[in-house]
Amino acid sequence: METGVKVIDAMTKVPVTTVSTSSIVECAQIMQEHKVGSLLIVDNQKLKGIITEGDIVRRVVANGESAQALEAQDIMSTKIVSLSPDMDIFKAINTMNQFEIRHAPVMFRDDMIGFITLKDILKIQPDLFDFLVENMSVREAAEKGIMERDYASIEPYFE
Repeated sequence: METGVKVIDAMTKVPVTTVSTSSIVECAQIMQEHKVGSLLIVDNQKLKGIITEGDIVRRVVANGESAQALEAQDIMSTKIVSLSPDMDIFKAINTMNQFEIRHAPVMFRDDMIGFITLKDILKIQPDLFDFLVENMSVREAAEKGIMERDYASIEPYFE
């Protein structure tokens, strides 16, 4: 399904970035200041990685690590799925769903020209929300081993 809307139409053209030597505390402060859920890590004008709120929770807080002692390079994801600026938004959401990501840099040749999130896509194409939820629900049900049940036979519980 083609929407006619391209990634370049929905992307953030000036993404929030920091360098790989920023402490995790600094990263969190930058994210809070800019009200974003992820940071691109850029050194010498080249994309090196990405850090999300989830990375900070799972790789730092949950492990009891010191957010002041660790740097962005210690926890950033370096296997980055990027999108093309001329990619249709529907294909972009499919790609993000396939790789289970919510944020992706937009690359033209070897240069990062922007950044896009599922939130950006849904703002510009809200009708894709149902498609996204359906695909996420199917994958989540399979991962959790949820089987179809006869919920009509279950008595409600009230205190």
